[in-house]
Amino acid sequence: MAEKTEKLLSVLKLQPVVPVLIIDDVATAVPLARALVAGGLKAIEITLRTPAALEAIRRVADEVEGAVAGAGTILNAAQFDEAVEAGSQFIVSPGTTQELLDAASQSPVPLLPGAATASEVMALREEGYEVLKFFPAEQAGGASYLKALSSPLAGTLFCPTGGISLANAKDYLSLPNVICVGGSWVAPKDLVAKGDWAGITRLAAEAAQLKG
Repeated sequence: MAEKTEKLLSVLKLQPVVPVLIIDDVATAVPLARALVAGGLKAIEITLRTPAALEAIRRVADEVEGAVAGAGTILNAAQFDEAVEAGSQFIVSPGTTQELLDAASQSPVPLLPGAATASEVMALREEGYEVLKFFPAEQAGGASYLKALSSPLAGTLFCPTGGISLANAKDYLSLPNVICVGGSWVAPKDLVAKGDWAGITRLAAEAAQLKG
């Protein structure tokens, strides 16, 4: 587990913001990923919320130099295995089940499991997880909630996702127990639809410079 934790940390430390993408048209995956990488956001989470997601991961992993493709919204073992087969280098889940933990234990690809309460964090710590996704961040209590967890649950690091934007990202990034945040604002649907890759690169570059 320690080796997988280090592998996950090496991905999450690449940048302060991990783009969380919902890709409807697989043809946009490669130019979108290239635009994000050009702006300094190399680790990219493509969520399994659309039929195009697995092929999008495969293309980004195969064709985009410098990109570290990951899969999000993984809900079960079958999706975990499919995402790894497609080329995902990290896996993200909104919550956690024993089935998912069992699948993760059999794979060299690290899992970033979701938690929203102190009890969920404690249960995952018992499983050996030190780096967790805090989801849905804003709705579950926001930066002040995570700050409250930092002392009693010291040693646990979080990637908060859900409701995070340029306006509040620094509130999270300033916390000692936050390693990075996840957000979709760096790839707005309107810019993707227009193919405004330069605009997305600008947003990515702005996000890459964020500090707490």
